[in-house]
Amino acid sequence: MYRKILMRMRMRMMNATRKVVVGWAKEYKRYLSTTTTNQILLSPPLVSVDLPEIWGSTSTLYHHHPSQSPVSHAKIINGKSIAEEITSRVASNVKRMKESIGKVPGLAVILVGQRRDSLTYVRNKIKACEEAGIKSVVAEFPDSCAEEDIMTSLSKFNEDPSVHGILVQLPLPELEYYLEFYKRTLYVLQMTCKSFLVQHLDEEKILNLVSLEKDVDGFHPINMGNLSMRGREPLFVPCTPKGCLELLLRSGVEIVGKKAVVIGRSNIVGLPIALLLQRHHATVTIVHACTKNPERITCEADIVVTAAGVPSLIRSSWLKPGAVVIDVGTCPVEVD
Repeated sequence: MYRKILMRMRMRMMNATRKVVVGWAKEYKRYLSTTTTNQILLSPPLVSVDLPEIWGSTSTLYHHHPSQSPVSHAKIINGKSIAEEITSRVASNVKRMKESIGKVPGLAVILVGQRRDSLTYVRNKIKACEEAGIKSVVAEFPDSCAEEDIMTSLSKFNEDPSVHGILVQLPLPELEYYLEFYKRTLYVLQMTCKSFLVQHLDEEKILNLVSLEKDVDGFHPINMGNLSMRGREPLFVPCTPKGCLELLLRSGVEIVGKKAVVIGRSNIVGLPIALLLQRHHATVTIVHACTKNPERITCEADIVVTAAGVPSLIRSSWLKPGAVVIDVGTCPVEVD
């Protein structure tokens, strides 16, 4: 008798959970379709999409309705046009802010070394600031700079009231050292030279110095921790993962209940985008350099975000028809 009562209670709970999830999914779609034109980003606050973790009949929580007609060609997500639209709206808000209080947001960038990709990223960020009317300043340091020099510059930006956001361009450079080795042969003393890389800058120490309220990259441990925890809202979300999510939402891609594969597990992109997709109720798998059978795992995904930094890693055989792919990686490739 008690077993029957428990079974009934469990069934009621499963039905209630199903209604909550389905109802939330409908509300979420309605939210996306009725977003006001004044809103810059479509992605809502993360706590607003949290759901109670009550397990029910997983086969009935989500319903996938495949397209009636096969897709004959790929649809390109135009990130450039989306970025231009967002920048235009930010510029309008900055203009109103300046007219209202006589101030504009300020961004400070720490750039160490001359990595080609880092130089490109920083140049694009400064250009975006100019287009949006945001004040920007770049503090540049050589590869061989002392850690104290960076820390001093960060401390000044933390105290500067005109600077509202600080980012440290990653990765920080490594220094190449050379050691000479001597080996005595029968009659001659031979010298060989070997090189090795040393990380002379403590990335964790440097990032932890950035003021939490100015950590626009979202790499502070508290921001990353709040990103990973249900019911918490980070002050900032890492910009590239946030951009990936915005591309998916603006393109009408359904995330709830879908299989998502993130290729790469860096702290900059891989980890935070996996956490973001999970917070939006995708079933997330991370594929990395030690993963066995990555092709088999990836070909089951509805959404693929690749951020491994390896050109031509993903082949067409890795993707199933209709999969949505966001390629975050950027690598210089020599073309014949």
